[in-house]
Amino acid sequence: MKFTYRLFGIPVTASLALVSGLAFAQAGQTVKIAFIDPLSGPFANVGQNQLKSWQFVAEKFNAKNAAGVKFEFVPFDNKASPQDSLTVLKAAIDQGIHYVVQGNGSGAAAAIEGAVTKYNERNPGKEVIYLNYAAVDPDLTNSKCSYWHFRLDADTSMKMEALTSFMKDQPEIKKVYIIGQNYSHGQQVSRYFKEDIKRKRPDIQIVGDDLHPIGQVKDFAPYVAKIKASGADSVVTGNWGQDLTLLIKAAHDAGLNASFYTYYAGVSGTPTALASGVGGKVRMVAYSYTDLPGVVKWEDEFKKRFNDDWYTHATYNGIALLVDAMAKAKSTEPAKVAAAMEGLTFKGFDGEVTMRKADHQLQMPLYISEWRKADAKHPYSVENTGYNFQMVKEIPEYVSSTPTSCQMTRP
Repeated sequence: MKFTYRLFGIPVTASLALVSGLAFAQAGQTVKIAFIDPLSGPFANVGQNQLKSWQFVAEKFNAKNAAGVKFEFVPFDNKASPQDSLTVLKAAIDQGIHYVVQGNGSGAAAAIEGAVTKYNERNPGKEVIYLNYAAVDPDLTNSKCSYWHFRLDADTSMKMEALTSFMKDQPEIKKVYIIGQNYSHGQQVSRYFKEDIKRKRPDIQIVGDDLHPIGQVKDFAPYVAKIKASGADSVVTGNWGQDLTLLIKAAHDAGLNASFYTYYAGVSGTPTALASGVGGKVRMVAYSYTDLPGVVKWEDEFKKRFNDDWYTHATYNGIALLVDAMAKAKSTEPAKVAAAMEGLTFKGFDGEVTMRKADHQLQMPLYISEWRKADAKHPYSVENTGYNFQMVKEIPEYVSSTPTSCQMTRP
């Protein structure tokens, strides 16, 4: 039997058998998950690494899990574009896929979150769940919050609360230059840094604040020249992928003597650039670090199998969240699983974490780590550079957690 529904206002014909087969799943079912992220273009190396990461973690959980289900990831290339994200989301739903993961780019995340919410409103009983593993725009769990969106990464405000709590105690920091990609994430890194550091260290000067086009700058030398001329001793950036790799390379080539405070220095390509050295220290705020005890064994196995690094540890928490929720719901039906995920405390790679019910933002500790030479105590070599990120300070959950303005509309 065939019927017609509307996806983003577009009539779509689907098989009733295909959709109804999703509900009332039994143990042994394979749950397909659409991976929607860049697999071509300037951020392809990041997307390809993270696709492998999801598949790697799924394989581990498929061997045995409390829900008795198996997970299969189906890749869709969104080219880091919000519009392409909508196109491939439609394609995924047309294929009967009702779980989506995405993380690279808050613009794409907002498009997916909005589209999933509208689709679910129009198609009760055939819902889609969106797991966001890396898009950190706070609006996604505040003004734009959706019942069907669950974030596995810490948002920009949480990371900046943690980062500035560390930076305020570093007396050598006197002048800071902010540089970021010109979209919501880069804009909010700038906003939250200025607000938080003014409250904690009002003596620190902001000597520059630049935004540049995302994924388009091939030579960061002009930006680095401005940073150097400003006299900045520290650079704060939310850049990721190629935009951070090329910024680091330009800083090295120019002999910039400044420390970098980053969100994504561990992402594909950047560690190799860091191995050449920059003038100051390179620190990163994140929910994990290279040799966190809960991830070391899997990092080693991933490296042996793929000659690549497993750094998106949110992939573990994403599968663990789904498994526990499906076991609790005794179903893979998205409406039942979403209800089970709300407020759920589960065992992640770093101990127990909680999916906050109010806004679907995962609550967890954060870490400040520093790029240092590998040694006997910290032997893992990121991108085979002989270096890794070593923890210098843990920021407890109660410090990094930030309030939400979300007014959740529930079905």
